[in-house]
Formats: sequence, structure tokens, C-alpha cells
Amino acid sequence: MSGRRLTDGGRVSRDRVVDALRAYAIGGVVLGHWLVTALVLDADGTLHVASPLASMPALAPLTWLLQTLGLFFFVAGYAATRSLSAGAAGPMRWWARRLGRLVGPALALLGIGAAVLLAAIVVGTPDATLSVALLLVASPLWFLLPLVALSALTVPLRAAVRRWGPLRCAAPAVALVAAADAAGRVLPTLPGRLPVALLAAWSVPWLLGIAHADGHLAGRRTGAVLAGTGAVALAALFALGYPVSAVGVPGATMSNLSPPSLVAVALAVAQVGLALLARPAVERLLDRAGPRRAVATVNRHAMGVYLGHQPVLVGVTALAAHAGAPLPGLHTAPRDLLWVLARLCWLPVFAAALAALQRRRHRSPVAGVGGGAPAGRVGRLPLGGGRSGAAAGRGPAGPGPGD
Repeated sequence: MSGRRLTDGGRVSRDRVVDALRAYAIGGVVLGHWLVTALVLDADGTLHVASPLASMPALAPLTWLLQTLGLFFFVAGYAATRSLSAGAAGPMRWWARRLGRLVGPALALLGIGAAVLLAAIVVGTPDATLSVALLLVASPLWFLLPLVALSALTVPLRAAVRRWGPLRCAAPAVALVAAADAAGRVLPTLPGRLPVALLAAWSVPWLLGIAHADGHLAGRRTGAVLAGTGAVALAALFALGYPVSAVGVPGATMSNLSPPSLVAVALAVAQVGLALLARPAVERLLDRAGPRRAVATVNRHAMGVYLGHQPVLVGVTALAAHAGAPLPGLHTAPRDLLWVLARLCWLPVFAAALAALQRRRHRSPVAGVGGGAPAGRVGRLPLGGGRSGAAAGRGPAGPGPGD
């Protein structure tokens, strides 16, 4: 089943399993970046980016768990469909509302980044470090392009899925990604390849999310088919020479993520299938208060967590660089498993800094700019679909329709 439920008032309620998938997707992105992005402190005091995947390629299969963008767009497509169905406004007003909730926090991030950049220039931060910091802080904003475009296309995509089914609709997108992959091998500098691949690749899980929201993609058999298809496709692509890592590796001739390749699409399909298979187990897990509260917390702060995790990584690393000596797992080169163990010890520090940033952000008197929304509703990814099921005993409320 799709998890679509009605409240007593007739409104579409939240699907707590989808909320859990959203939390896992956000967590995977954050942990993935914190684990594979090393900022190495050079002798001249500058920072440069390195990756443990370059020196320890055996860790590449872990990226299959942490590169969760396929689930991210699956949940987004599901939530957009549910939100569109539940909203009383027309499609244009619905899309404009979602666009505002995307662009507002992104502009706030850019404003904060500009202020920090100015301060860093004043104190004499090396240009190389500034370049690295700007790249990492701004990199999460890439998701705006496919998310805004796919949101705008939700109405025609939903109509197409209802008429032809999600698999037939996804076939042209897969063909476009394959063409982009082939073009990248022959003409690596071909203009326009990145946006085309971005939109085509992430439209596949989006279409699956639309189908799931409408009840056309559900059940263990469907999950098994999707998981098996994705796994077989991954094995075939690896045999054809695609990189094993689901994310880019410095120095590699090809990336599966920039732009997204057929590996990214196959991984997304496999992850969606596994999510459908895991639904009963996740339902049982969410019957417990602890996991339910954790999922609600991540969903409340999803946008802030997504946009803030890279600035936290840069900020903690840059501030700690003044300690006088490179700190293991933070400033040292990621050459062996000792670095991995040391980096794991830094994760609670990053998490604490991110939590502090979120608390400060929500207490700020300017947090409600753009409509006077309550503080608890500011900074969420616009992925919610329907009113909260809290009244039915499913825990704290998350975003409402159009969030």
C-alpha cells in the first residue's frame, strides 16, 4: 500500500514511513559529505580538499548507502503529488508557494555566506582557503535546479504517469542520461550536458514518487522488482567500466554524480525498491517513541540541516586550524583507516555545531521573514505532503501541504 490515509476531517494525512525516508535521505547526504570531504591543512596555512575514497577505494561501496539523492527525489515527487492533491489553490499558486519556500532559505544562506566571506577577507584568510570554503558552502544549492523544475512539471508528469505508467515515462529520461554519459566520454566539455543530465536523472525517482503517491507503485513484489532491476543494472554498469563510487572522487576521469550518470539512476531505483520492501519493518520501528521523535526532529529542520552542514564543516575545520598543529581526522590527509576512525570522532562535534546553528537560527527575530510563519515552520525542505497525523497518535507535526 502507498500509506495514503485520510484524517477525520477528510484531509490527506502524513505518511510517517515517507517522513522516515526523508530523514534517512537528509542524514545520508550530511554524513556522506562529512565523511568523504577532507580539508587538509597545508604548511602555509591554507586548506585544500581531499577525499578518503581516492586513497582507500575499498570504501567505495559505502557510498551506495550514503548517496541518498535518489530517495530524496522519490520523497519529493511523492510529497509534491500529495501536496498538490490536498491544496485548494491552483497549480500555479501551489508552485509559487513551494518556490518561495525553497528560494527564501537559499537566499538567507547566501547572505550569511557573503557576510562571513567579507569577515574572512578582512582578517586575511588565504585566497585558496576562501575558494575552497565558497565551493563547499554553495555546493548544496545545486539541488534547486532539478527540484524547482520538477515541481513545475509535476502536473503534466502526473498526467503522463496515470496514462502510461511510471516505467514507460522514465524510459526517455534514462535514454537521455545514457546519451549524456556517452557524450561525456566523447566530448567532455559539451555545453548543456550537466543540466540535461540533472533533470533527466532525478526525474526517474520523482516519477516513481508520483506513482507511489497515487497508489500505483506499492507492495513487496513491486519493491523486489525495482530493487532487483537496480541491482542488476548497477552490476552491468560496473562491468562496463563505470566508477564503483556513487560520488565523485578527486582525480577520477569520470564521476557518477556530477553530472549524474546511469549509475546514479540505477542506484536510485534500487534504493526505492529496498524502501518499499522495508516498509513493514520501518512501520514497526516508528511505533517506538524514540525513532518517531528523531524522524520528526529531522523533518522539522530538514532545510536548515541540508543548507547548514557544509558551512559547519568548513567553519569547525577553519577555526580549529588556529590550534597550532594539524588535528588528526580534521586537517590531516585521509590516507588510511586511522584517519577514518579519527574523522568518526569529529562527527559529534559537527553535529553539535549544526544543532547550535539551528537553535540560533530559529530563535532569530528575522526567522519568520517572508510571511510571518511560526518559528517551527521555518527552514524545512518543501517536501511535506498533507496535514500532520499527530492527532492520530503519530508524533509531532511535520510540514503541512506545500511545505
